[in-house]
Amino acid sequence: MGIRAADIASLDPHFATTTQDRALVDMVFNGLIRYKPGDSSVFEPDLATSLPEPEMVDGKQVWTFALRQGVMCHPTADVPSYELTSEDVVYSLNKAATTDTSAYAGEYTGMSFETVDPYTVKITLEQPLSKVLFYPKVANYSGGFIVCKQAAEKLGPDGLKTHPVGTGPFMFKSYDAQEKVELVANDAYFRGKPQLDGVDFRYIADLNSVELGLRGGELDVINGAPDQIWVEKMQGVPDVKVDVFGPGEVAVLHFNTNIPPLDKLEVRQAIAYALDRDEFLALVGEAVGGSVYSPVPAQFLPGGLTQEEVAAKGVEYKTDLEKARTLLADAGFPDGFSLQMVTSEMTGYKVLYESMQAQLAKIGIKIDLQVVDHSTMHSTIRNDSNPLVIYIAWRPNADIFLTRFFHSDSIVVTGAKPDTNFSHYDKIDALIEQARAESDPEKQVALWKEAQIKILEDMVAYPIQYQSQVYARSTNVDFGHELKSVLALYPGVDETTHFLK
Repeated sequence: MGIRAADIASLDPHFATTTQDRALVDMVFNGLIRYKPGDSSVFEPDLATSLPEPEMVDGKQVWTFALRQGVMCHPTADVPSYELTSEDVVYSLNKAATTDTSAYAGEYTGMSFETVDPYTVKITLEQPLSKVLFYPKVANYSGGFIVCKQAAEKLGPDGLKTHPVGTGPFMFKSYDAQEKVELVANDAYFRGKPQLDGVDFRYIADLNSVELGLRGGELDVINGAPDQIWVEKMQGVPDVKVDVFGPGEVAVLHFNTNIPPLDKLEVRQAIAYALDRDEFLALVGEAVGGSVYSPVPAQFLPGGLTQEEVAAKGVEYKTDLEKARTLLADAGFPDGFSLQMVTSEMTGYKVLYESMQAQLAKIGIKIDLQVVDHSTMHSTIRNDSNPLVIYIAWRPNADIFLTRFFHSDSIVVTGAKPDTNFSHYDKIDALIEQARAESDPEKQVALWKEAQIKILEDMVAYPIQYQSQVYARSTNVDFGHELKSVLALYPGVDETTHFLK
């Protein structure tokens, strides 16, 4: 499999935030429950035997999970294979909930985890959640991946970054920096022995190189470009199948309000009025993407705002260069200003940053743009160094989108549980928390929309577009499931994936 990235960032699943890392850890780990392969709209049991129903005990919500018996942790050089129990699950969930050991700690605030017996885990919530909001926290995604305690403790935090140990269909074999990761089949996998002997992840940042690898038979699967022209070109290549599938990752421009002059509302609004969603969309094509008007995409999730809704509220920010120039002048920058920032070498990011650079030049804003590898970009923006951050991401529901990008606890570097609040925004905490606690779905959606109208009024984020996932494969490869949407942002390789001949 050819992955368009220079290298891994972290294979510890609780720090696997980049696209290339999410795909790999998905093959190595399981969750208590899982998204149905190929269809992320459906939940199924995974390490648990069933999907639990909550109960209220002494005013708190309790979810009880019965674990499968006979699930084996992958062996390592120092720790032989052993049966996964509730001790491993509780260890992993506590790790996911701790800031020092997880990028997703904010997802688990107000939760406690305990072993009832070797095959039963109890999760207690101070504040009740609906299934829609709770299930993603324990699914095979982000903090929901379960690590094996004995191996994790033996390897330590640094060891886990390059040697993942889970219970999934494939096991870690080796890692060559900036070249590849080798996985081998887990013959003891509880769903059955995988049909593939293993999977080689090849890190090749250049699109032309991975394309040539697929055409020449050196690669069986590649992640392509979110670009309709590329899709149409590859659809004409013999013995190649192109997959365009969901979810549509959402590209949003975040304004770092800690960096002048972006601390001025007029400057942020000027930038918004200078940008053109149609110009951004032309880069990917309507077969691959679509414009969005709120951080939560209305096309895919309850709580998103449509173009008509934002226009009615006066926060569409339809392109108006004269208005942009006037706002800049009113803010004290009639001649514009300069900013320095980095972008990822990945096509989906690079073309958006370069387009923004060209669009903002029309109103005198000069952007000095440095292209770096994808992992370096992630490190840079999480260290609060970019004044403008274009971030492309998918989250399972509106609560997670808003919590991770706009709750004050999630402010990069300084937040209580630093995550991806690049704008340093702290004005909608109460709305996020009120919506999370709301049991009436219609009222919950209304609160999510109210929160996003506030975001747009304050212009701390400019929603750009969604981009579907684009992969190409040899027609000899069958993933073993129909492709509708995969939260791990790749087609999904599991025990059913096989070659047709």
